[in-house]
Amino acid sequence: MNPYIYDSLDSDLISELRKDGRASVSYLADTLKVSRATVQNRLDRLVSSGVILGFTVRVHQEVEKETVRAIMMIEVAGQSTSQVIKKLRGIPELVKLHSTNGAWDLVAEVQTTSLGEFDRVLRRVREVDGILNSETSLLLSTM
Repeated sequence: MNPYIYDSLDSDLISELRKDGRASVSYLADTLKVSRATVQNRLDRLVSSGVILGFTVRVHQEVEKETVRAIMMIEVAGQSTSQVIKKLRGIPELVKLHSTNGAWDLVAEVQTTSLGEFDRVLRRVREVDGILNSETSLLLSTM
């Protein structure tokens, strides 16, 4: 990432884009009380510097009601974290993997299309050498 230092306007712009990644430049300019050119310049800099990695679609949970989503906390044995991460990245249902502090070493976001598939993914993760323990919580609804 380039050493772009962003300010409160950039933070506000990012906040608006998190609400609606498809918001028009005109809407953003009105909401932030700046010119369209300012919004466009800020967007261009945020994208080119790597602060904004992309724009995405958020789908209403009713559309994805068949999707099984969960958060899995993972404890790793000793110095095997990089090997465990490499193996976990090979499991496509782990849509995101985060390092963390505290009792758990890693947090994985799991997404499957059925409970049977979810069970298969849990078993696959637990079979990875270097994983000592895990705890998984299903995500029931999003607020």
